[in-house]
Amino acid sequence: MGKLVLEMTMSLDGFTAAPNIGVDHPLGEDGERLHGWIGVDGSPVSELDREISAEMFTRTGAFILGRRTFDVGEAPWGDDGAFGMPCFVLTNRARETLVKGPTTFTFVTDGIESALKQARAVAGGKDVLVMGGAEVARQYLNAGLVDELRLHLVPMLLGAGTRFFDGGRVELERTKVVESPAATHLTFRVTAPRSPGR
Repeated sequence: MGKLVLEMTMSLDGFTAAPNIGVDHPLGEDGERLHGWIGVDGSPVSELDREISAEMFTRTGAFILGRRTFDVGEAPWGDDGAFGMPCFVLTNRARETLVKGPTTFTFVTDGIESALKQARAVAGGKDVLVMGGAEVARQYLNAGLVDELRLHLVPMLLGAGTRFFDGGRVELERTKVVESPAATHLTFRVTAPRSPGR
């Protein structure tokens, strides 16, 4: 069975998106610069960053994401859904499964553990990847379900937006560091998640 991996891009001051996220600005106003390392803002992508991005897809058999991430991302992801594999969307609003080319979006209304169970059932032994947003990521971290955390640390200060690490305490062991011109890619093994106040 593959790992549950949490993968997030983050500014140096801890934000995963800029302010005012919406359909017109899926990563917040001017937030696409945060994902320049994968070319979201039209920046040239280094070969190293291209390899790291590709590895995410080759190791992954299913994705988990939040409803807001789906709502603001659906249009930019296009007719094929961008992921090319099963995706499980955590939500409190039921919806029929959506098929976009090779990508399926299944809407899960009964919690994070149910989404994980369903994702593992179709992942074919590969990793299940939690890709956002930050609230969904924190739920999995605080529940002690994450095996590996991959952070793509971008050399910029956003000053405001969606903060990743808010509440909860997690013990990490760094297992890999890769530096590129656009980001520092950090991989950690999650060793001991702890709740606030413990």
